[in-house]
Amino acid sequence: MTDEPAVVVGPPAHGAGFVEWVRPYLPAMARLAGRLAVRADRDDIVQDALARAWAKRSQYDASRGAPSAWLLAITADQARKAARRSRPAGEFDEHDRPVSRPDLDARMDVDHALTSLSARQRLAVDCYYFADLSIADTAAVMGCSEGTVKSTLSDARSRLRTLLEVSE
Repeated sequence: MTDEPAVVVGPPAHGAGFVEWVRPYLPAMARLAGRLAVRADRDDIVQDALARAWAKRSQYDASRGAPSAWLLAITADQARKAARRSRPAGEFDEHDRPVSRPDLDARMDVDHALTSLSARQRLAVDCYYFADLSIADTAAVMGCSEGTVKSTLSDARSRLRTLLEVSE
């Protein structure tokens, strides 16, 4: 993220300070939660992630990455848990069925293509393109090297080009 503080300080031990410390990262946390757990409530995921971050605030290590990477790694973990808990696709009622809208066809194609990526590729794409993280912060969220992120993004772009029939 481009709005990282110049001097990274760990999360404050008091509630009000913690709220101010996480506030700049809430939009990215919500975007990532919404991308990773489509059928779950992203606000619930963010709340679970904040509760987990509060409980683990003493474990934050600024030398291992920016606050955004730490918070988004927790958010990604909570989103994966929520996605596992969400109901299977076969359990829809008539109100849950998608409505066909011509203006959304292109987005639906992209969303469908994204779901066909591997979980690792989706996480890389979601962090880098949708949560607007840097390669370094994406690597911290994914728990891998920057080179692995670059390679994973390249593979994901190649797969998406094929799925969406886009020529360079």
